[in-house]
Amino acid sequence: MVFLLPVVDRAVWVDLREFFLEIPSQTCITKDNAPINIDFLIYFKVFEPDLSVIQVTDFAGAARGIATTTLRAVVGDISLDDVLAKREQINQVLRTKLDEVTERWGVKVTTVEIREILPPREVQEAMTRQMSAERSRRAVVTEALGNREAAVTVAEGQKQAAILKAEGDRQAAILRAEGFSLALSKIFEVARKLDANTMSLQYLDALKQIGSSPSTKFVVPMELANLLSRVTGSTGAAFGDGEGASTRKR
Repeated sequence: MVFLLPVVDRAVWVDLREFFLEIPSQTCITKDNAPINIDFLIYFKVFEPDLSVIQVTDFAGAARGIATTTLRAVVGDISLDDVLAKREQINQVLRTKLDEVTERWGVKVTTVEIREILPPREVQEAMTRQMSAERSRRAVVTEALGNREAAVTVAEGQKQAAILKAEGDRQAAILRAEGFSLALSKIFEVARKLDANTMSLQYLDALKQIGSSPSTKFVVPMELANLLSRVTGSTGAAFGDGEGASTRKR
């Protein structure tokens, strides 16, 4: 129960729910002297109704005025690039500074949200060109990386192919050497089994081929001369034996 004295007391209704103030677009100058337009929202709540009525006439209007001046002060200490990139940090600084002022009015600032930031037209055009150049740079870098990876892949494939070819050539050379060695072994084994008569037949065949040649001079190896002497001796002995047998027969 609240008792009011007529004429002396006056009832004032205070809404204790959280509500917001819409701050219209404000033109601020950044630290690097760039004009920029910013509008934002302030969310606050009355936690001391008496103070909100006694300490200030219109706390909503007062909060709106202190918000615009605080925004200009905060943005004036930040460069344009930081204003565009650090929106959350600006929100936090604005909320802290506003809360310090409105606390004595029994009002608590809960949230400050920047809704839109509009840089000058020239800055927007420069940002567009910068973004286009950055995308072109990324495209060139991506294409270069793709070409490099393709070249590395091709070189790796060629290296593997060369390694496989060299390995194949090595295996083929080993097999040829083993086959040649096996062939020599077989020839050596066959040669060891040949007797003197077989060799004599081979030499006689060679002598026959030499005799059929139209040449008038021949180079005869010593082995062939020795063989002929042995063959001549064997032939003479055979004929001698035949003559003796004929004589004895007479």
